[in-house]
Amino acid sequence: MKHQDKPLSFETHHDWHSSSLQSLTDSPPESVLYSYTEAFNGFAASLNEEQAESLNKSESILGVYEDTVYTLHTTRSPQFLGLEADLGLWATGGGTQASEDVTIGVLDTGVWPESKSFDDSGMPEIPSKWRGECESGPDFGPKFCNKKLIGARSFSKGYRMAIGGGINKKPKEIDSPRDKDGHGTHTASTAAGSHVANASLLGYASGIARGMATRARVAAYKVCWETGCFGSDILAGMDRAIRDGVNVLSVSLGGRPAPYYRDTIALGAFAAVEKGIFVSCSAGNSGPTRATLANVAPWIMTVGAGTLDRDFPAYAVLGNKIRYNGVSLYSGRGMGKKLVGLVYNKDNNTFGNLCLPGSLKPTSVRGKVVICDRGTNARVEKGEVVRDAGGVGMILANTADSAEELVADSHLLPAVAVGRKTGDLIRKYAQSNPNPTAKLVFGGTVLNVRPSPVVAAFSSRGPNMVTPQILKPDVIGPGVDILAAWSEAIGPTGLVKDARKTKFNIVSGTSMSCPHISGLAALLKAAHPDWSPSAIKSALMTTAYTRDNTNSSLRDAADGSLSNPWVHGAGHVDPQKALSPGLIYDITTKQYISFLCSLAYTIDQVKTIVKRPNITCSKRFKDPGELNYPSFSVLFGDKRVVRYTRELTNVGPARSIYKVAVDGPSSVGISVRPWTLVFRGEKKRYTVSFVAKRKRRGSTVRSEHGSIVWGNAQHQVKSPVSFSWTSL
Repeated sequence: MKHQDKPLSFETHHDWHSSSLQSLTDSPPESVLYSYTEAFNGFAASLNEEQAESLNKSESILGVYEDTVYTLHTTRSPQFLGLEADLGLWATGGGTQASEDVTIGVLDTGVWPESKSFDDSGMPEIPSKWRGECESGPDFGPKFCNKKLIGARSFSKGYRMAIGGGINKKPKEIDSPRDKDGHGTHTASTAAGSHVANASLLGYASGIARGMATRARVAAYKVCWETGCFGSDILAGMDRAIRDGVNVLSVSLGGRPAPYYRDTIALGAFAAVEKGIFVSCSAGNSGPTRATLANVAPWIMTVGAGTLDRDFPAYAVLGNKIRYNGVSLYSGRGMGKKLVGLVYNKDNNTFGNLCLPGSLKPTSVRGKVVICDRGTNARVEKGEVVRDAGGVGMILANTADSAEELVADSHLLPAVAVGRKTGDLIRKYAQSNPNPTAKLVFGGTVLNVRPSPVVAAFSSRGPNMVTPQILKPDVIGPGVDILAAWSEAIGPTGLVKDARKTKFNIVSGTSMSCPHISGLAALLKAAHPDWSPSAIKSALMTTAYTRDNTNSSLRDAADGSLSNPWVHGAGHVDPQKALSPGLIYDITTKQYISFLCSLAYTIDQVKTIVKRPNITCSKRFKDPGELNYPSFSVLFGDKRVVRYTRELTNVGPARSIYKVAVDGPSSVGISVRPWTLVFRGEKKRYTVSFVAKRKRRGSTVRSEHGSIVWGNAQHQVKSPVSFSWTSL
C-alpha cells in the first residue's frame, strides 16, 4: 500500500486495509490476515484471482503478490571459533557483560523452553526497552519464559489459510510458540544458549554446550509449520520482532531467488536493517550445484557452512578384510565381531538401491547389511526402511550428486555413511563377490581433525543470480554436525517411529551456520553499540580467513578441490579479529536506495522495498556494483574495464596508515589509486580499476578470483574479488 494515502478518518492502518479490501473486492473484514506496519507497508489477505486483480487496479496499491512458501535450511564450535576463554574481551566498561542488553530474534519453528540452554541463572533483569512478550497457548505461557528467553510468539494465519482450514478453523497443529520440530530450539541455542555441562547426543560430542553469545537474550518467533514457512507469517514475525526491539534477527530458512520486491525475507530485512537490526540468513543447502544461493540481498548477511575440527568416525569392514572409513552417530547396540551378508539391490524397477519405502524384499535383506544409495528420500528414512525389512545394518553410499561429503546421522540401526569413491568400491565388491559380507564398527567422537574447516558440499554456491554484481555468500561458519539443544517432542531423526528422546541433537545445514553468525553479531553489537549492521557485517567479512588448520587454502568437501569466493565468500569467520577490524565498509540507507534504483525495477517496486513515498530514483548508481560492499564481483561482459570507488571508515587508532596489496589472475590487470591511505580523519576513498587483458570466448560462465587487502602491522582488511567474462 501507499502508506501515506491512509485517510485521517481511519484510526489504524488495519482499519484502512480492511475497508479498502471490502470496498474493492466485497471481501469480509476477516479476509485480512495481517496488517504490517514495520517490516512492510501493506497487508496479507485471502483472495481469489478476480479479487486480487481488482485490488491491483487501485491507486493506493503498489503491488499484489502471491504468498510464497519458504523452507528450513536444515559443541565444539565456540572453542573452534576461539570463544572458549573468558569473554572479558567482549565486555565494555566496568566489567559488565554488555551482551545482556542485546536480544536475538530467531524466526524458526519455535522453542522448547524447558531446555537448560535457556536457563537464566545469573542473568540481570530484562532490559527496560524490551517490548516483547511470551504468548499464552494450550501448551505455552508467560511462566515458560525467563530472563534468558524473554519473548515467544507464533504466526500461523498464512499457513492455516494455505492448508485450507481458514483462520478460524481449529488447526491440526497447536497454535503456540512451542517447538515440535527441534530446528528452532537448535538454532536459538546455537546463537545464544547458556552453558550446559555434560551435554551430548546419546554419548556423542560430550562436553559443555553453549551458544555464541551466552549472555544475550533470546526471543523466539514461530513462523514455520509442518508444510513449511509461509511468507505472510514470516513477514508478520519480522514486523513484530522489529516492534519488540530485537537487535539481531536470525533466519535459518529461505526460498528460490526472486527480485527483492517479491522476496518476503529481503523486504522485512530491509526495514530491520534501516532500524539498526543486524539480519543473518542461511545461504541454502543446494550445493554443490552452482548459482543456488538464497537470501542474497546486500543488506542481509548470507551465511554458508563449513566443518568443525570434530568427527564421528565409523567403519565398514568387508569380507575381503578391507576397512573403509565413514561416519555415524548410531548409539544403540553394536553388530558384534561377526561378518554378516552384504546386499546391494540394484534393480531399476524397484529402486531398492535407494531404499525407498516398500522397495526392499525382506527375503533378500533379512539379517544382512544393506547398501543404500544416497538421494531422493531422507538419509535416516533409508535406515528405517532397511530395519523394517529385517536388515541388521546399512552402508549409506554417496553418489555423484553428494560426492565425498559425509554427514553423520543418529540412525535407528547400525549404519555408516561413506563417500562416492568408497561407495563405488563397496558396491563393486557386493556385485562381483559371490558371497559378500560386512560388519560395521563405530569409533565415537574424534577431535582436532585436519584439515578443517572444509566447505560443506551442501552449502549453496554463487554466483548471485539476483544481482550478479554483489558477491555472495558473504562468509561461512560452522554448519556440519553441530550439537545444540533439541525439542523433546520429537526424536533425534525426526521420524515418527523414533521413540528416543534427547535434550541435545547433532544436525547439519546452513541453518546451523547462520545462528553462529547471529550470535557473533550480538557480541560485536555489545562491544560496539554504535556500529551499524553493515559495519558489523564488514568486520566479520574483512577479517575472515581462507586458510585451514594445516595452513593450506580452504577446500571444498564436494570434490576436495580448492574452494573460491563463490563457495566460501570472504572466508570463515574469525570473531576475535572481527572485534578489531581496523577499517570497515559502511553502507547507509540512502546508498541502498541508489543501489535499488540502479536495478531494472519500477519506482513502485523500489517503494515497496524502502517504504518511502518520495522516491524518485534521481540519484542512482550506473552499476549496482558501486555499492560500498566489502567484496567485489566484476562482470566484464562487453566491457574491458570495470572501475569502482569504495569508502573505508577507520575504527582503529586515529592516526593509521594502510597500504594496498592486490592478488588476481594473469588475465586481469588491477590498479588501485591511491595505493596508500593515511587516516587522520575517519573516512578515506580509493578507486580500483579492473582491466581484462584478453576477451574470454565461450558460452559458459567463466570465472576467476582474487583479493584486495589494505594492511599495516596491526590489521589486514581483505576483500575477495570474483571475475566473470560472460553474462550470468
